[in-house]
Parts: sequence; C-alpha cells; structure tokens
Amino acid sequence: QAQLVESGGGLAQPGGSLRLSCAASGLTLSSYSVGWFRQAPGKEREFVATISRIDAISYEADSVKGRFAVSRDNTKNTVYLQMNSLKSEDTAVYYCAADQRSIPTMRPIDYVYWGQGTQVTVSS
Repeated sequence: QAQLVESGGGLAQPGGSLRLSCAASGLTLSSYSVGWFRQAPGKEREFVATISRIDAISYEADSVKGRFAVSRDNTKNTVYLQMNSLKSEDTAVYYCAADQRSIPTMRPIDYVYWGQGTQVTVSS
C-alpha cells in the first residue's frame, strides 16, 4: 500500500528554520514528481514547491522563493522541504503529494498520493 509520511513540523520563531521530510513506502519516489502544499485554517490548500521526477528540477511559489528549497534523496526514498527565514504567514499544515507526471503541476487535483500533513507554526 502506497503511503507518504511527512515529518519535521513544529514550532519555529520568525526568522527560524525547519526541514520537512516526506518519506514514501510502497512506492518508489524516484518515479514520481513530488509537490509540497500547505493549508492554513479557513484557507484553501495552496502550492508551495515541486520537484520533478526527471532531473530533480525544482520550482517554488513566489511567496516562498528564496526562502524554501525542495530536494530529494532517492536512496532514502525521501523528499525534503528546507524552510528558512520563516514568517508567521507560513503557519499551516504542510502536505507532500506524489504524481507520475514528468513535469509536475501546481494543482492539488493532479496529485494521486498524499501524506497526512504536518503542522508548522511560526510564532514568537
């Protein structure tokens, strides 16, 4: 059974850093493009970043560009989201998702597998 599990969330101060992990079981993550999304209370799920299954090309939303970076370690079957210079508006539940498109999209509906989410709270 394919499963994605996020970890690494928690409480961070403004300006701080966190690294989220998305570990896969039951599927070979190197065969998938992976997206990170987030959802704050009362808001729609929004795109954060993606990394393609071919050549590990990454793309970040404008709101996080220059602060967040996505990477993958296929030997560990894991994708990471490094979050630096965190802001209060980054507070949300963060989800990873996988899709077999070679060119990942920013639309949640295009992703087949989803993790359960991990809470990130940025507050002093």
